[in-house]
Amino acid sequence: MSADFDRSAAEPGFTSDLPLLRRERIWSFWDFSAANIGLAIATWAFLQGGAVAYYVGAKEAVASIVIGYGISIIFVALAPCVPSVRYGVEQFVSLRSSFGTAGSRVIMLVLSALLAAAWAAVLAIMCGYAFANVCNALFGTDLATDGLVVKLLGLAAVVVSWIILTRGPTSIETVNRVVSPGLVVVTLIMLVLVFTQVGWSELMELEPLAADFDKHMAFMIAIELNVAGGLAWWPNVGNLARLTRSSRAAYWPNMLGLFLASVIAAVVGAFSALALGSEDPTQWMIPLGGFVLGGLALLFVGFANITSIVAQGYAALVAVRGGAGTVGRRLPWSVLAALLLVPAVVLVFFPDVTYNNYGRFVSWGAIALAPLCAVQFVDFFILRRQRLDLRAMYDNRPGSPYHFTGGFNLVAFASAAGGALIYALLLNPVDYIPAEPFRWLAASLPAMLVSGVLYWALTRVITIPRGQGGFGRTAAATESEESTTFGA
Repeated sequence: MSADFDRSAAEPGFTSDLPLLRRERIWSFWDFSAANIGLAIATWAFLQGGAVAYYVGAKEAVASIVIGYGISIIFVALAPCVPSVRYGVEQFVSLRSSFGTAGSRVIMLVLSALLAAAWAAVLAIMCGYAFANVCNALFGTDLATDGLVVKLLGLAAVVVSWIILTRGPTSIETVNRVVSPGLVVVTLIMLVLVFTQVGWSELMELEPLAADFDKHMAFMIAIELNVAGGLAWWPNVGNLARLTRSSRAAYWPNMLGLFLASVIAAVVGAFSALALGSEDPTQWMIPLGGFVLGGLALLFVGFANITSIVAQGYAALVAVRGGAGTVGRRLPWSVLAALLLVPAVVLVFFPDVTYNNYGRFVSWGAIALAPLCAVQFVDFFILRRQRLDLRAMYDNRPGSPYHFTGGFNLVAFASAAGGALIYALLLNPVDYIPAEPFRWLAASLPAMLVSGVLYWALTRVITIPRGQGGFGRTAAATESEESTTFGA
């Protein structure tokens, strides 16, 4: 057994990448549902709706949001969540069966450092915008979106998030029990106010914010935005599902939170953007609800962004703590949390650049996440039939099942690269200009299909004949080893 597998009595399972015991799993079905709803109904969901309204009108917005989130959330709810809850492992640990013991660490460090920090910065900036808009409306100030006050407010949001994050996952649970119901109420009030000010028939007639796009191409871009938005949950949701007590409690809350709540919030965001002619969610609530109601709603949503930063930060922290090896485990939880948020601190001082490139941001995420999700799905559900070798995930010695070639499964990386190439050919994430085939294919789904098929074929032709990957182990042997070693 690898030395990495020894559990320290002084370190709680939920702050490491070691398998969680049953007694350490603190979330029920409803606890995870509340966490998911709190994550989904934040201003990033409203921003998603605003981005969609840039390309399409109300009917097409609803259709694209349901289709896009419906496709991506199914894969996100299955690929990282089911192995994480079934084996109690951090989601990047479960990725070792497909990308290798060292390869998964590289993926984890890159994604955690870049995506977690970027999302934290976006949410913190939105929080700063929200508070600045309240001040402008109530006190007659003129705080610019790129001014020092907004930057300091964003910095304050990061600091408050760090303070909550240092308390561990129980703080997420406590805050979400208050924030999640409040966010649902705010969203429903916004929906009522939209229809109070703009009737349904009038709303259906409103043109997209950018009316000069080819309608069919614009609809496909809207679908792609929502597929990419759903895939953006992939780096975090497995680590949150790991805290649940059953596969049912790990899977279905994603349908309530990441799908249903996200769809509702994004639809409300799209309707608000169309009605008020602005993509920015922080510009909607005071015009909709007036100084008092709108101001309170905006303040509440601003605080709710902090909850989202904390939840995303926790998932990234668990990954980094395990993936960074001995150094990561020696650093105190609070210090590691601070290091993870340092890039966000830098980005909040460039609010307009960070905030105004949402479409490109989710596209850069999808070009990596769509292939990764496809490879993980094919590996766990099709090739391994939901059976992993738990000991092998923590054994980086040459010859161990998931060591592959120097700790890297080159087949998995080649498959993911193939999917990323297809994505870039269909939708260039630099200029965000789609190629003509995008009109019928979008980008994330072809990337997933190519990566998944490549991984399946190359594994059958190269990996299995070479005796790598532990595909020859029987389910019975793996099951017996799990029950004997972990008793959970």
